[in-house]
Amino acid sequence: MATTVFIPTPLRPFTDQQATVQVAGSNVGEVLQNLVAVHPELKNHLYNAENKLRSFVNVYVNDEDIRYLKKEQTAVGAGDTVSIVPSVAGGSPSGDPAAPELNNDEVRRYSRHLIMPEVGVAGQRKLKQARVLCIGAGGLGSPASLYLAAAGVGTLGLIDFDAVDFSNLQRQVLFSTADVGRSKIKAAAERLRGLNPNLRIIEHETALTSANALDIFRDYDVILDGTDNFPTRYLTNDACVLLGKPNVYGSIFRFDGQVSIFATKGGPCYRCLYPEPPPPGLVPSCAEGGVLGVLPGVVGTIQATEAIKLILGAGDPLIGRLLLFDALDMTFRTLKLQRDPDCPVCGDHPTVTKLIDYEQFCGITPQVKAADAGAVSPDLEISVTDLKQRLDAGDIWLLDVREPREAEITKIEGSTLIPLGELPKRLDEIPTDRDVAVHCKSGVRSAKAVNLLREKGFTRVRNVRGGILEWNARLDPDQPTY
Repeated sequence: MATTVFIPTPLRPFTDQQATVQVAGSNVGEVLQNLVAVHPELKNHLYNAENKLRSFVNVYVNDEDIRYLKKEQTAVGAGDTVSIVPSVAGGSPSGDPAAPELNNDEVRRYSRHLIMPEVGVAGQRKLKQARVLCIGAGGLGSPASLYLAAAGVGTLGLIDFDAVDFSNLQRQVLFSTADVGRSKIKAAAERLRGLNPNLRIIEHETALTSANALDIFRDYDVILDGTDNFPTRYLTNDACVLLGKPNVYGSIFRFDGQVSIFATKGGPCYRCLYPEPPPPGLVPSCAEGGVLGVLPGVVGTIQATEAIKLILGAGDPLIGRLLLFDALDMTFRTLKLQRDPDCPVCGDHPTVTKLIDYEQFCGITPQVKAADAGAVSPDLEISVTDLKQRLDAGDIWLLDVREPREAEITKIEGSTLIPLGELPKRLDEIPTDRDVAVHCKSGVRSAKAVNLLREKGFTRVRNVRGGILEWNARLDPDQPTY
């Protein structure tokens, strides 16, 4: 008997891009073991070295988490589905009777709200009184902050410390071409005030850290998580739990989105869903894997919707539920979440009672930071000018570990394309009798490839410093930059 297994986008490269796979098995454990037998590259993503299911990978039978059933012994039968849900590297105000009155301009502006029985004048006054903090002014923060501002949320806090990059414009709709190079916070605040002059914006142009998170969060009613990395996501979760602030979570990758609400009274937190982060480098970022430009618009707008529902006390918020959105298939699915009584943060006997070092918790050591920055030992690097000379001399072999779509944009002539995710099973294509240079876009993935190849016994490999961006800037400026 075959069971349908839903494969999330980050894991589809290991199933020949299949979104669903039919796998035989009488229980979840058998199904997963048979799955990795057919698709062995999945095993490292689902199981640890002790062959135990990884804690940052959740498995559902239909819409039930197997951790609260019989775990891997959970039986599956005809018509059941198994969903793999890995982590991806995005309570309400009570309605104080003293909420501020609406002026004539606000009555005109919000008239479509005021005639709705679920909002009305009382609800709009709640929105005017509310304070929402958006962590990140990027893909998720852009649509969320625009709709929160338009809806009449009185105070909107923004946390970001980045500058607008040309590549942001594909999805970060807060910004225009004229904003490239500007502070995101300054550009965002200007755009939002232009949309709604009644809005009060608090600019937090800083990195969110364990030292400042509690002080920043304390004055807000709802926290909207638009982060793009695991340390900040766990930091946001823990700070929300400690302060009792609802955390409207969203995450995106390629065509997939997730939304939920964490850290409400009696509800689960992010750690209930993902007790531990994945090892550094195992889950690709959007910069490496890409993201459909409209996807954060959908997910961020849903986050804004959930924040507004919390403020109004209306409807059925996504507390205890995880919403999964697949833009490629245009499907929404909802899975049940439960609070884990043994959760170290929100459980019955919490062991995390103050903010910790979240980079250390996520395994990001100085060595990992160096690798993620594309840094390797100097003797394992080669400059683009030296690479050009050696390519002209024909005494070096060049490996490109980007994705095929990237190579369609720009490439170095003479290179061989083997995407990083495919490298472990294509090692026999790498020559061992000559020097090898490895490049990617900027040197990040190629540094990982160099480390992988050296672990596999390839001793004559070097990382191209700065990747194809550096090559094009110095040697081939007519080529496009992405």
